[in-house]
Amino acid sequence: MSRTYVIQGGTDGIGAALARALFARGDHAIVLGTDARKGALLLAEAADAPGGASFVQADLALVANNRRVAAELAEAHPVIDGLVLCARFFRSRRAVTADGFEDNFALFYLSRLLLGEGLRAPLERAARPVIVNAAGPGHPTPIDWADLQSAHAYDGVRAMFLTGRLNDLLGVTFAERHGDRIAYVLFHPGTTATGFRGAYDAPTARFIEQQKALAKPATDVVPPLLRLLDAPPAAPLSAFHLDAPLPLRPDLFAPADAARLAELTDALLREIPARGPRSTPRDDGPPAV
Repeated sequence: MSRTYVIQGGTDGIGAALARALFARGDHAIVLGTDARKGALLLAEAADAPGGASFVQADLALVANNRRVAAELAEAHPVIDGLVLCARFFRSRRAVTADGFEDNFALFYLSRLLLGEGLRAPLERAARPVIVNAAGPGHPTPIDWADLQSAHAYDGVRAMFLTGRLNDLLGVTFAERHGDRIAYVLFHPGTTATGFRGAYDAPTARFIEQQKALAKPATDVVPPLLRLLDAPPAAPLSAFHLDAPLPLRPDLFAPADAARLAELTDALLREIPARGPRSTPRDDGPPAV
């Protein structure tokens, strides 16, 4: 029986490799991304496959786009079996979205939160629903609660790891709220030759080229992902490095920290309908959360 999966960041790297594997075996892959050309290429590949694919073009760094896409998908697909969250864009220089959020915070954290919550109803109708958040769980980056959006002394690598920590806490909150119906999995793919999408300075670009040469292909990450989609863990929240379970360390997955983050995030999101997005992005932003 064909199943339906939504893949955020599905036109490159791991997301695209997973989409190909899904429609090749008879499932339907709904690919979310910004690149219409890459989306069209995936659709062409799926045309003669046992399964199928659809592409939704959207800039998921913006809150309104996540809300719109989730609402449209929930209406079009009463049952969604799984959501896989892969989108990320590295920035050597700090950037702020039109909503006023730091880019990593917006795309790597808020988008994943909004899609998970927005697709909860069709996920709950599935027999064994699962959300797989490919965010590199368990990294011990300290959280500066006064600077969740990396406004002070920005460093692209630290901002990425910090946002990964926020995803760990997002998993804690989601599992507490909805874990009786939807399994939440934090997934670490290891060093993988993904699209490495980003805006890099020269030293970082050279390092990325070295990483590409050493990294495993994205297709190597697909089998453990398929196993998680086919047989989600029984626990409301779990973490894996490929097939290997990772411990949910109390200091990194503290419910009190997750509740604090959820409260701060809810306050930020409540402002969006009232103020709307700024007309143009800018490269500074709110100095606190």
